[in-house]
Amino acid sequence: MKLKVFLCICMGVFSVSAIQAQEMSEDDIRARIQQIGKVHVAGAKAELASAGPRTGSEIYVQACIACHSVGVLNAPKLQDAADWAPRMEQGFETVWQNAINGIRGMPPMGTCGDCSNDDIKAAIEHMIEGI
Repeated sequence: MKLKVFLCICMGVFSVSAIQAQEMSEDDIRARIQQIGKVHVAGAKAELASAGPRTGSEIYVQACIACHSVGVLNAPKLQDAADWAPRMEQGFETVWQNAINGIRGMPPMGTCGDCSNDDIKAAIEHMIEGI
């Protein structure tokens, strides 16, 4: 009898959790995946600066590939004209500012904690190259 009561309680809790997860808006999702901090490694910036600027391809592989290779949360895929066309209709400047400030499920600066605005621009240029 106690087992049946326990199972009924568990089923109720899991059902409520599942319903809440389905009702999450894009804003709720964005808030859940928002960057909450940064890690600073002593000397890391100096090493990056001495290594010279990174290419858009390097930034893509380091920070963008996880979402933009497969379209996580509708992220436009690498060099996929159909995915990028609606975004590019707004103009490159708008796409660039959206990447810097965050949009929908993408947090500000994506997952690149050490990227400059120019780095983000280079990454976007790489992702739309050839389309």
